[in-house]
Amino acid sequence: MNLLILGIDDAGRGPVIGPMVLAGCLIRENAQKELKKLGVKDSKQLTPRRREFLERQIRKLAEKVAAVKISPKTIDQSQEKGIKLNEVEAVACAKIINKLNDGKEKIKVFLDCPSSSLRKWSELLRTKIKNLANLEIYCEHKADKNHVSVSAASIIAKCIREREMKKLKEKYGEEMGSGYPSDPLTISF
Repeated sequence: MNLLILGIDDAGRGPVIGPMVLAGCLIRENAQKELKKLGVKDSKQLTPRRREFLERQIRKLAEKVAAVKISPKTIDQSQEKGIKLNEVEAVACAKIINKLNDGKEKIKVFLDCPSSSLRKWSELLRTKIKNLANLEIYCEHKADKNHVSVSAASIIAKCIREREMKKLKEKYGEEMGSGYPSDPLTISF
């Protein structure tokens, strides 16, 4: 049987400029070999040019792809309401799962867990998913290194974030940096 596998990962977690992007990549089990052969791995281990090439290949091999962009403003407003970033991310992951899960076939879902508590975050995520009946959900640390479906999602999320950052840099200039709060360029900007 050629199972469906859904990998979900983020790019730009906790930005002060530009969005945090979560992506889901739904593939057939037999597509994993092809993705590995192409060199799909965690986006942080790839050059921007290689990520762009792989994103096109991933989109061709995937059954479906979905992404959610979350602005720093949305993250800040959530925090003001007492909603932590891990919950914001769980809601976004659930949106991706709900969009890609038609309920017709069994899906193994692999997520790169942002929380130190796998069990607690997994339970939170499950409360946000509409249809759990056909899902097997695996929340792991380092899932982007251990599962090619999550690596594929990592690449898609990173490419989407890079395109969003490019638009912002065209408007505000390169001196805005990466958009992360630890980046000296971003801090001075």
